[in-house]
Amino acid sequence: MMSKLLCIVFSLTTLLVGHAEAQSRIKDIASVRGVRDNQLVGYGLVIGLNGTGDSLRNSPFTEQSIQSMLDRMGVNVRSANPRTRNVAAVVVTAELPAFAGAGSRIDVTVSSLGDASSLLGGTLVLTAINGADGQIYAVAQGPLAVSGFAAKGRAESLTQGVPTTGRIPGGAIVEREVRNNFSNETVFVLDLRNPDFSTAARVADSVNVFTQRTFGKKLAREQDIRSISIARPDRVNAARFVAALGELEVEPDTSARVVVDEKSGTIVMGSDVRISTVALTQGNVTVRITEEDEVSQPQPFSDGDTIVVPRTAVKVSQQKGKFAVLRGGSLDSLVKGLNSIGLKPTDVIAILQAIKSAGALQAELVVQ
Repeated sequence: MMSKLLCIVFSLTTLLVGHAEAQSRIKDIASVRGVRDNQLVGYGLVIGLNGTGDSLRNSPFTEQSIQSMLDRMGVNVRSANPRTRNVAAVVVTAELPAFAGAGSRIDVTVSSLGDASSLLGGTLVLTAINGADGQIYAVAQGPLAVSGFAAKGRAESLTQGVPTTGRIPGGAIVEREVRNNFSNETVFVLDLRNPDFSTAARVADSVNVFTQRTFGKKLAREQDIRSISIARPDRVNAARFVAALGELEVEPDTSARVVVDEKSGTIVMGSDVRISTVALTQGNVTVRITEEDEVSQPQPFSDGDTIVVPRTAVKVSQQKGKFAVLRGGSLDSLVKGLNSIGLKPTDVIAILQAIKSAGALQAELVVQ
């Protein structure tokens, strides 16, 4: 199995190495600073549930919310003691896209806050959703789309997915726009999604080649490992200028990294991973414990009792270890060296950690 896994890793990395010079658009590896989504959150009620809502005795905030909502509608229920199970208190979350104008629609996610067993078939009542500044930016309302369900009887219950969370596609209407000064900006800053000094320098060089050819001067400068500042030419539309920059292509660079997931035994290596020449051995120790019960019979006519005596057998076996030399001058030779040893994924992960501790792994080791 290990051989197959490493062969898969080898084939994937061979594909990556073969296309190491592939170009990527700037819009795919960087974003314009300030052009981002904003998170919204609100509290509301979902009604119309078929007996799967909150139990008001265990969720007093739901009862208070029902009373407040009915008060606003002119119905006084303060002296009553409602015991409905068709209402659930929920938290409504959404993301407000950049430049979303008033009247546009956005998707919302609705999650149960109390002890409701399912939101299937419910409808969200008009709910205001706020930004981090406390201002109302959108209002949401509508029927929920719930993918999970829950059903139970007297002796058995069945649950699939998460029935206490649902979505309302286009369920919120934007009421307030986020102020921005994008069209008047004179300097744009690009932030790399995978920060790297080499990539930042290459982006700046690519932009300077474009601006030198189009506007007669260099306008880009790398600031640090993440940011590139670009001056906007005079009398040039901001949106068109950023669109043109986004179509430029560069070759991104990344640091050497090995990512291992011990739970699933997954190992992913970058094309720049190198291992200094090392000799290693790895031997497995297997301990087998067997529990057996033996019956002890007394002698005839001895007034003794028949008893059960436990017997434990412990067997230890250790495989012979052999030294192997790894010369990881390239990813190809590294994968071939690991394949030649023939180990399980967990053993390879342990070896990579040991090689890193020995200082021979010339890459960042990320253990998930």
